[in-house]
Amino acid sequence: MFHGSMVALVTPMQADGSLDYEGLERLVEFHLDNGTDAIVAVGTTGESPTLDDDEHCAMIRRTVELVRGRVPVIAGTGSNCTREAISLSRSAMESGADACLLVTPYYNKPTQEGLYQHYKAIAAEVAIPHILYNVPGRTSCDLKPATVERLAKIANIVGIKEATGDLQRAQEILDGCGDSIDLYGGDDATCRELILMGGKGVISVTANVAPKAMHEMCAAALAGNQAKAEALDAPLAGLHEHLFVEANPIPVKWVLAEMGLIGLGIRLPLTVLSVQYHEILRQAMRQADLS
Repeated sequence: MFHGSMVALVTPMQADGSLDYEGLERLVEFHLDNGTDAIVAVGTTGESPTLDDDEHCAMIRRTVELVRGRVPVIAGTGSNCTREAISLSRSAMESGADACLLVTPYYNKPTQEGLYQHYKAIAAEVAIPHILYNVPGRTSCDLKPATVERLAKIANIVGIKEATGDLQRAQEILDGCGDSIDLYGGDDATCRELILMGGKGVISVTANVAPKAMHEMCAAALAGNQAKAEALDAPLAGLHEHLFVEANPIPVKWVLAEMGLIGLGIRLPLTVLSVQYHEILRQAMRQADLS
């Protein structure tokens, strides 16, 4: 249903932490001009933990308005409270989002049965496509392939963002689910290989700053052109690695500010990128030919 380079969009902020809607408009146009295949609004890269519900819903609504149907908008609506996830997902649907991205419940560590019931309940209440999101390194909660296989039988659960970077895990999902659910990478460093294995794309941090290159690399991989995909991916290797020298989205927001697309605004408890990493990121920018 969705494919290619799907950007996990940052949430632009003013220096005081307030939302920067002019910055959002610049970012949306930047992505539309450079081939991004879908925009993910207010995922974890979009600092969803520090946006209140009104801001969260307003940012999704404004993104949908700015995109105007030119590419799909996928709304980050996950929560560790099932009722809150339903409420956010319903608001996103009413705002015109094309799908919801639902991170596994963090901190409270549900069982696999609890995860199944959580996602089943949201899908039953909100009748737009849902994409599961597994990132145990940040949530301390791992959605196992067997549970994904169960969830894939629910009609409006259409995909999973698998962010472990474990290609063996990705193959297990592909083998277990077949065509009943689409697999998306959530780890930029391994997404090319995942797509060549049969994945449908990536929900990407790197795409924030290199949208054209990520789009072209994903397109080559989706076409099965391994050599071209590898050649396009090679200059991005520094970004794939160094955009995580501090917690995401600290580095990627700093790079976007260096590119003149947004300011340095970020909300506590996150802080602006530490000085010792500036040159490392600038080198990765030069390697990827970012101005």
